[in-house]
Amino acid sequence: MTTLPAKTEKKLGLVIDLDTCVGCHACVINCKEWNTSNYGAPLSDVDAYGPEPEGTFLNRVHAFEVTPEDGGCAQTVHFPKSCLHCEDAPCVTVCPTGASYKRTEDGIVLVNENDCMGCGLCAWACPYGARELDQLAGVMKKCTLCIDRIYNENLPEEDRVPACVRTCPAGARHFGDLGDPDSEVSKLVAERGGIDLMPEQGTRPVNKYLPPRPRDSAAASGARLEPVAEEPKGFLAWLDKALEAI
Repeated sequence: MTTLPAKTEKKLGLVIDLDTCVGCHACVINCKEWNTSNYGAPLSDVDAYGPEPEGTFLNRVHAFEVTPEDGGCAQTVHFPKSCLHCEDAPCVTVCPTGASYKRTEDGIVLVNENDCMGCGLCAWACPYGARELDQLAGVMKKCTLCIDRIYNENLPEEDRVPACVRTCPAGARHFGDLGDPDSEVSKLVAERGGIDLMPEQGTRPVNKYLPPRPRDSAAASGARLEPVAEEPKGFLAWLDKALEAI
């Protein structure tokens, strides 16, 4: 079994803004591409173009319809989920070969694929479903926080972040040291009331979620916003006249 470090020098992780995520899945696609062409064994697909395709993904986006308890309109919340790099990571302590481990220098949880025998115990232990067995490689796969990007000095500085963060068109994903109270991500969590996913599990996840903001007063009261009528101009004005003449 693998032991967890008593303390890590940093707590690198993600802050995900549920109020900003639009569910476009750009993070999922770029994560798949980067981790297939770079780190470790490629993320395989089985029968990718058949009637029942299956594949290995390190990041997925779920969508939920949420209805406020006090009534009002339902709201769709897009919920990205990957490894949360927990401080008390049960996936590490159950690993019989020591393949799963948590780095002391930055707190990132990784899998040594050369030592992994694909037993699946870590997947059973993870309460977040963040690990997947790659069917072709026969090893467990998980988010690495793109460790091959964030420390790669051959990349421009703006690219030294996880692929999902770099590609998010809505700016819903943020990366940094959550162990530093003065970091941008820590300030963001403090300002927006960032929360843990399933804190009752006692895993102390490093990744945080920013909850959706309350709707504005007009939306909360159920008031309808009527469009402002404008006189058509240019082609639209000509089209209106042409249709009236029919």
